[in-house]
Amino acid sequence: MTSTKYLVCLVARAFGYNRKNTRMAEAAEETHLLKEAESNLGKAIWENVEGIEALTVEYWNLRKLVKEHDRITAELESHLESLTKAHEERASLLGVSTEPYQHLLDERQIVLNTLEEHARQRDLTVVNAQKIRRAYYGTKTKEEVLTNEGMGDERDFVVITQRLTELKAQFAELRAERKDLAKKIEEGDIKVEMIDTKILALKKERRMKASDAFQHIGDANQEISTLRAELGVVDTQMRQLYTEIGKFVSRNTKDPLCRKACKEMQWLVDVMNALRRSILLNHKLSGQ
Repeated sequence: MTSTKYLVCLVARAFGYNRKNTRMAEAAEETHLLKEAESNLGKAIWENVEGIEALTVEYWNLRKLVKEHDRITAELESHLESLTKAHEERASLLGVSTEPYQHLLDERQIVLNTLEEHARQRDLTVVNAQKIRRAYYGTKTKEEVLTNEGMGDERDFVVITQRLTELKAQFAELRAERKDLAKKIEEGDIKVEMIDTKILALKKERRMKASDAFQHIGDANQEISTLRAELGVVDTQMRQLYTEIGKFVSRNTKDPLCRKACKEMQWLVDVMNALRRSILLNHKLSGQ
């Protein structure tokens, strides 16, 4: 949105023509475009920000992640090439070109991804429970000190008692949540073991009919699934760091080092600044 369009919309709103939903939708779309631009800018210039102190963490983490990305990509290409050769060998032996237990490997990977999410939630629950435990003991100590020193009135102790009750309830809720997650993790582990058992049985059956190529295909598929998952995680982390770099540099172009870092991408910075102004104007028109 340009300044001229903003003035036109402002006048229109004064006459009762208010397109709030349109303005909010436009702001949302522009915000999405801005995020993509920040990521693209960061990806293009991240190697130029080594000297910017505020971006030291992002720069060196990217240096590490780029090496990890290259390593995983090389391994993935190697496994894909090996898998292709194994498929050709198996097809020549059996005339079969489809992996017979790929659906189990896919199901196993889905379960493993779910287990990883449950483990993350469980760790977060433990951290929150520790915070609540700490708050509870702090409040309890306060109650003991006030009692021993004869300080505080009845209202203080009522507030303390209420707070202790709240903390106990919160802790009990987190404990129940942790038990539930632990149960889901245990069930997931059992399911993985069952899937592994099925896969192993199929592998043994096919080895008797074909050759070691069949075993190699299963192992290669599993490695490829794992490597692709790892690559996805690294890509996500890199995009987040690119976005942080792009956001910081584009917002601090008055800084000589930032201006130098994005010199060749100044056109994109100008577009991003225009998007920010447009988002602001749309928010104003929508009443936010």
